[in-house]
Amino acid sequence: MDQKRNNTDKDKNKEVKHQILQAAKKLFSKNGFNGTTVRQICDEANVSLALVSYHFGGKENVFYEIFDPLRLPFMDSEFTLSEPKQDLIFFCKTFVIYRYEEQELFNILQQELLLKSPRIDMLKDVFLPSWEQLRSILLACKEKGVIDSPSIDMAVNFVMGTLMFTLNNPFLNPSNDNHTPEEAAELAVGYILNGLQSSASDSR
Repeated sequence: MDQKRNNTDKDKNKEVKHQILQAAKKLFSKNGFNGTTVRQICDEANVSLALVSYHFGGKENVFYEIFDPLRLPFMDSEFTLSEPKQDLIFFCKTFVIYRYEEQELFNILQQELLLKSPRIDMLKDVFLPSWEQLRSILLACKEKGVIDSPSIDMAVNFVMGTLMFTLNNPFLNPSNDNHTPEEAAELAVGYILNGLQSSASDSR
């Protein structure tokens, strides 16, 4: 009986934590970290105010934990670099599709990077692995003559900027020209390869 109750309590706590994280992700994306209060998160999650402190210890820990879905995919990815162009295509397509799946998290990450917020240090394990992977891929591409870029640092910035802004912004671009994640990924790859002066024209 006690075991059953413990399992029920664990499931309930897990559900409450999930509600809080989903609410926080939505509000941080819309209002930013400083524009979001713990009370707003609790109201959005429909939970009592004390539960944020109980489960997370405070707003900053909630902020840190919402990025867990972005940590694993890029930390677990490995590239042999034997065919760096294919690695680059795979990296870019995967990034764009994931950008569509986790729109709110990427929006928050962009905000933090642009603001150079004090929370950036908390997020290094979120974005640095993908930056380093891309750098390694581009270096291998350059060594094998796949691309012709005078600066790998600028190439990394160029590619990441393209990948991060693959979503159409209705304020900046009010057209109804919406694309599926797969279509956007194909367009991004073609644009990136052309921009990096790829020696091959086929991006597939």
